[in-house]
Amino acid sequence: MPGRDGAVVAVGYARDVVEGIRGDGGQAFAVRAELGRHGDAAALWEAFDAGIGAYGPGGGVDIIVNNAGIGRSSDLDGLTEEGFDEVFAVNVRAPFFAVEHGLKRMRDGGRIINISSGAARLAMPEIIAYGATKGALDTFTLNLAKQLGPRGITANSVAPGIVDTDVNAGWLRGNVEAEAYAASVAALGRVGQPEDIADIVAFLASEDARWVTGRVIDATGGAGL
Repeated sequence: MPGRDGAVVAVGYARDVVEGIRGDGGQAFAVRAELGRHGDAAALWEAFDAGIGAYGPGGGVDIIVNNAGIGRSSDLDGLTEEGFDEVFAVNVRAPFFAVEHGLKRMRDGGRIINISSGAARLAMPEIIAYGATKGALDTFTLNLAKQLGPRGITANSVAPGIVDTDVNAGWLRGNVEAEAYAASVAALGRVGQPEDIADIVAFLASEDARWVTGRVIDATGGAGL
């Protein structure tokens, strides 16, 4: 992982992640900015600028991972205009402008990794707006790859399926039927784990992935095959 490889990691909100990186011998700090509002990206990078100085001069950026996102579990009939606007503001507008501000700080040869979803390629009308935001994020990734190629910056999306994270804990963990269903969706026959996704992101962030750009990396365990 980048933290183990010597990177200084700025983490949005998740102080437990910061503590985990530090406990593993890495360097990390938290940045705080509420996404989904105008000016959120500027506030995020202002917090970054304020925190990175403690780790030495320069303040440049090598890797951006857009992982924040919200879902709206509603079909077309149940989704309100307010809910639609919120999910697009957090899942599309925020990463768009986070990258726009971040590129002013990013060194040539950098990495941009957007966390998409298998919902962008699978028909899931019960979360129709969420899937649409991830489709938009994949298109954003494709265009970033083309625009930033001359600088040696790669841009890729990672598209997880059902993963046993805190976000899914309420309906998945301890529910035998839900766990069996989630495992049945994947060709590999089990529920995804956070490490399954993190290892793919770590690869894309590394020098080993220098010739991969503009791609959506399926991380669903073979869902929908």
